[in-house]
Amino acid sequence: MNKLKIATAQFEHKSGDKSYNLSVIEKLSQKAAAEGANIIAFHECSITGYTFARHLSKEQMLDLAEFIPAGESILKLTETAKAHNIVILAGLFEKDEHDRLFKAYVCVDKNGLVAKYRKLHPFINPHLTPGDQYCVFEIQGWKCGILICYDNNIIENVRATKLLGADIIFMPHVTMCTPSTRPGAGFVDPKLWENRENDPTSLRAEFDGLKGREWLLKWLPARAYDNAIYAIFSNPIGMDDDQLKNGCSMIIDPFGDIIAECRSFDDSFVCATLVPEKLTQAGGHRYIKARRPDLYRDIVGQSHQPEQKVIWLNKDEK
Repeated sequence: MNKLKIATAQFEHKSGDKSYNLSVIEKLSQKAAAEGANIIAFHECSITGYTFARHLSKEQMLDLAEFIPAGESILKLTETAKAHNIVILAGLFEKDEHDRLFKAYVCVDKNGLVAKYRKLHPFINPHLTPGDQYCVFEIQGWKCGILICYDNNIIENVRATKLLGADIIFMPHVTMCTPSTRPGAGFVDPKLWENRENDPTSLRAEFDGLKGREWLLKWLPARAYDNAIYAIFSNPIGMDDDQLKNGCSMIIDPFGDIIAECRSFDDSFVCATLVPEKLTQAGGHRYIKARRPDLYRDIVGQSHQPEQKVIWLNKDEK
């Protein structure tokens, strides 16, 4: 494998405005390509918008969703990828011929669709169907995987994707700044965003504290370190429906070190060069080889009824 330059992006999407969101994706992709990036990754539902979907009926979701790869958004991504010679990863709602709905994330190059992944643990809308398989594919000699947002919180998903061969895992999110049972969690006041030019300090303090970045750093670097992978985390900045998101899109290497991170309040991206040597130098490479699956194969694989409770869908539900 040769070195690979990847960009991870963040921007303030507009709910349901695919034309606008794709225009921002095109603009940032063009700029990243000009800086020599081979790949650029955007956040979960970066094409369609995200949190507003909690209010939509199935009929409205079907109107918003697209067939993949025939949908207009995939065609537009392919056009952008071809024009700027860059691989693009972005998210949207998908529908199939049976009117099933999925949370999808796609990889597109100049020739069209390279890979599609369906979120295993969707919850923003009750009409979404969970995906049922992992996704590993190749970009320029590198084995890559995708896990969307909550999928990464279930540690078995990351390890399984690694064991299937992935050395890079794209981790698109719409996260942070939402309430939970975790101490310090909670929404960030949208007024701070509106006043960000006059008082960036107060906004940054909220974004970087336990409501945001400090929580992320409790677990995200561990996913990269334990599995000896490059983690490509993408997250929106600004208002997502009535909720504020704090960006912090970043690239983490197999040592668990942040090697690039967006620290702006603007639509932006950062780049990092991935080198294959770290994949085997990192401790996680040794730990995977030292596994004793005979000890825990039946424990990890025992019958279990999945349970998921999400408490942050509305600002008045705390």
